[in-house]
Amino acid sequence: MNIKTLLFLCFQVAWLTNYAQENKTPISWTDIPSWSYIRMNGLQYTNDGKWTAFISGPTQGDLTLTLRKTLDTTVYNYKIGGQASPIEFDDDSKYIAFFESPSYKDIKANEKAKRPISKKLRIVALSDTLSTVFDNVQSIQFSNEDGKWIAVRFSKTTNRPDGPPSAESGKGSDLLLYNLESKKSFNLGNVSDFKFNKSGQYIAYTVDADGKNGNGIFLLDPKTGLNSVLQNDKANYSKINWNKEGTAFALLKSKQDKNYKEPIYTLIGVKNIKGDQSELFTYTGLDENQITSGYGISQNSIPYWSKDLSTIFFGIAKIEKVENKKSSEAKIDSAAKDSTDQKIALAKDSVAKDTISATVANVTPKKPNDSGKKDLEKPDMIIWNWQDKRLQSSQRNQLESDKNYMVMSTLYVKDNKFTSLADSNIRSIALAPTQQIGYGLDFSPYEFESSLSGQRYADLYIIDVKTGDRKLGVEKLYLNAARGISFSPLADYLLYYQDGNYYSLHIATLAKTNLTEKIPASFIDAFDDHNVSKPATSNFGWTQDGKYVLLKDNYDLWKVSADGKSYISLTDNWKTRKLTPSRYNRIYEDDDFIDLKKDQYFTIFDDNTKQSGIALLSANKQALEILSLADISVGLFNKTKHGNQFFYSKEKSNESPELFTSTDKTLKNELKLTSNTPDTEKFALSSGSRLISYVNDFGDTLQATLFLPADYIEGKSYPTITYIYERLTDGTNSYSNPAFPGGGFNRAVYNSNGYAVLMPDITYKLNDPGMSAVACVVPAVKAAVATGIVDPDKVGLHGHSWGGYQTSFLITQTDIFKAAVAGAPLTNMISMYSLIYWNSGSTNQSIFESSQGRLTSGYWDNWDAFARNSPIYHIKKVNTPLVIMHNDKDGAVDYTQGIEYFNGLRRLNKPVVMLTYNGENHGLRKEVNQKDYAVRMMEFFDHYLKTSESPDWWSKGIDYIDLPKHLEERAF
Repeated sequence: MNIKTLLFLCFQVAWLTNYAQENKTPISWTDIPSWSYIRMNGLQYTNDGKWTAFISGPTQGDLTLTLRKTLDTTVYNYKIGGQASPIEFDDDSKYIAFFESPSYKDIKANEKAKRPISKKLRIVALSDTLSTVFDNVQSIQFSNEDGKWIAVRFSKTTNRPDGPPSAESGKGSDLLLYNLESKKSFNLGNVSDFKFNKSGQYIAYTVDADGKNGNGIFLLDPKTGLNSVLQNDKANYSKINWNKEGTAFALLKSKQDKNYKEPIYTLIGVKNIKGDQSELFTYTGLDENQITSGYGISQNSIPYWSKDLSTIFFGIAKIEKVENKKSSEAKIDSAAKDSTDQKIALAKDSVAKDTISATVANVTPKKPNDSGKKDLEKPDMIIWNWQDKRLQSSQRNQLESDKNYMVMSTLYVKDNKFTSLADSNIRSIALAPTQQIGYGLDFSPYEFESSLSGQRYADLYIIDVKTGDRKLGVEKLYLNAARGISFSPLADYLLYYQDGNYYSLHIATLAKTNLTEKIPASFIDAFDDHNVSKPATSNFGWTQDGKYVLLKDNYDLWKVSADGKSYISLTDNWKTRKLTPSRYNRIYEDDDFIDLKKDQYFTIFDDNTKQSGIALLSANKQALEILSLADISVGLFNKTKHGNQFFYSKEKSNESPELFTSTDKTLKNELKLTSNTPDTEKFALSSGSRLISYVNDFGDTLQATLFLPADYIEGKSYPTITYIYERLTDGTNSYSNPAFPGGGFNRAVYNSNGYAVLMPDITYKLNDPGMSAVACVVPAVKAAVATGIVDPDKVGLHGHSWGGYQTSFLITQTDIFKAAVAGAPLTNMISMYSLIYWNSGSTNQSIFESSQGRLTSGYWDNWDAFARNSPIYHIKKVNTPLVIMHNDKDGAVDYTQGIEYFNGLRRLNKPVVMLTYNGENHGLRKEVNQKDYAVRMMEFFDHYLKTSESPDWWSKGIDYIDLPKHLEERAF
């Protein structure tokens, strides 16, 4: 082949490639329902690593489950209907089970008609792909290590006419035990709860039949068919919970008691499993008079055995007695008699007696009316008191939680000894691995102040599980800065963080040792710029032998001895490269701690380049080895339970996540297992991302990511959306899946439609959140324009929530943006400061002073900062056309913030439209609203940045009377 022919062919290939790309169509919002992709969060693989399964299909439509071998190209596809199914492989890697639903269309019709959806179960043998199908299935469980059985619980059927079930109707339904090898099965009726133990030798199940006839707890050995009745009663049994080893289980029994308003719960513990000879313990605490008066075993408790099987852990809660009418009347009669006798005894003569007797008749207490005060009309009100430790709004939000609050407790079985571990001050306990001790946090001394400023403190107590005794371990622990409080494996130490350093607390002596003061590194998070004093860097926890903790400074990883006497860097001064282990991958499911005798894997991240990869800490080694580092983002990383096969996902800004596998410990010779987003071939997508550097107005060097539009041509400038929040460049290599967004903006769709997208990092100075945004975003836009990619006359701005605040503020300080959309913006810091964050019920004061607000006090002491950073006080300077989206039920940023800004701009006759989606909260949940907002936002930006025709809702508005017709015309 001569050189002319070769050059001609190269030209032809390049031209055809470019032509094919240019002829791909942009993604429209109407394409989103049919956009197909893999549901990566649901994929599974067998314990031996030979098979994987995942679900794919359109955003709205019928889905496919793909079953494929991991080391060759064998693939099987199964249509599973319109609903994603959980995927389950058995422990022995011989079978897969999944559900098949009706079509997407039928599911939507059933939902609209409020009809139940019936699902089929398909079990596939991996050896020959033969299937077994069961109809109308509710739930399943494989028999764990045994692997021969699957328990299939069917949905309950009834012959009763439509209407509510009777009070005597049981919740149980048929349970089929199906032998996967012999194909034989037997049926158990009226089963409500069931669980195999670890070995699969036993299945414990409860019966809940109509009229409670035959209710009880049963233990079945599927191999022998021996079914043991452990207890029968006309009661409800629930919450079977086997211990990890499968040698004991606990559960609850509930029964109505005429003396109480709610059912009374009994704790049941079973151990020494030997069929009907198993040891069974019951405990209510009421008969024994051990549980605190007014308390009983909580219905929300999930009881469990201690590791040594000496103790059962459970929760207690308040219970209310039924008032005994006769008893109440007797008390009143007795009180009246005592009062009469006392008055008569005071009489000095017979005449006085007559007078007193008449008086007594008038003052004798009357028996209450049967209806009592409960039937009287009462005001509907709230009483707010300045001394409340929690705002009334918080108490209202947490009402159900308070009602259902459980006090963690124990039953020491041998002595039938009850111990309460928590109380109203220490509301929860974190147990040590030994389960002999735990720690609890007492917030009460600081709760009032914390509710105001958001600066949270607590006293940390060490608690003896058997006795309930407490010892103060750490006083006034600063929780805003703390990370990962944890016990060592033997519970001889507790790791915690305080005032810039990590400490170990020696449990026996309560001696505190500073673990990091001698290490030549800072353990204060340099990237956290909130109003928090010395926030901690992360820690990865304890080693398996309990001798060391793995602590991370801002870049390097350190192995530090529990006594603080030794330390070693495992990353060899990575801070010079701004490289860091960002995540420890827990790949050994049975290990609670980091076993340095095994290979350990870390996801790593380069803060300069935003590259990601994997590093290996080989068994018994002292340094991390970098296995990969590239322009990708690493997602999941895991290992098979048996053998050494690894599964991990990788993605790029313009390449969807894909699953890979390798059988090499250094991840060589990897195989790609998925082909995600097949519609990529149909549509024009982003041409990738570029990282740019800039200097903000404070003199700090920062970065911004520029996501390139589809069909990007070097030297051509493009309309650009600047999307803002806080630090965003860590997502430089993250993929954006085309979807209907809750906040209106989807990067992939905008890139596909010819927009560049700029995402800058924003860093903050305290008391200047708005001005900090200006100091970072404006220089970032100028730096992006300097690349030639961004058309300076066609730059838009968008942010939601905190990004919405910054959007509404930025347009008061600069005219660099031609159009802006602010979602749920905070616009007046002074009025917002003392309003309620309704989603939690807490005050915004705490958010302003310890979280995103980055202010150091109330506005009465900091007026200039509040006003300087409030968009509303600079509103006259706004020249940028603005769309506001603010919903009437926004529980994060009060609806009045959007209204205040809208009305201010309207009063000044500045172009503004506010969109309110009735009934929606801070973001959009209803798909119909997501679609509408996404389309309107793009119409608005297209008008100002692409000179498209102005939409009528912007150019002239829509009268309220015409709104239904307007919405009908736009529906899709």
